[in-house]
Amino acid sequence: MGKFVLMVVAVTILSGCVVAIGNKDAQFENESWAEIERDNRAALHSLNIGMSIDAARSIMPTEPAFSEAFMLNGAAYRVLFYRTMRVKADGLTTRDETTPLIFVDEQLTGWGESAWYELTGRSLAQADLTP
Repeated sequence: MGKFVLMVVAVTILSGCVVAIGNKDAQFENESWAEIERDNRAALHSLNIGMSIDAARSIMPTEPAFSEAFMLNGAAYRVLFYRTMRVKADGLTTRDETTPLIFVDEQLTGWGESAWYELTGRSLAQADLTP
């Protein structure tokens, strides 16, 4: 009986340590994402229509979360998706948590939800859904 009580106490103490460590890591991760999102949102104010993809990437403080490239009507499109907001705290970045930068033939033609909608006819939330 004494060994059983000792084991229960030990498990309780050790599980409390794991929870405390896990909470600290989650808090640090949340702060890191918040900083990335804040810095990316602030950098958007320095973008200009017509700038090159290299110039735009040099302004943005982080790498894009996603990147897509495709041809449409003879033009080369490149879309860089930068994380700028949290929708769901699940540890995943989805397109509706990003701001897209849209380039045609390596020139910035627009950014944000409305530019994406104009290009695709879909919201960013719909872009994450399987057709």
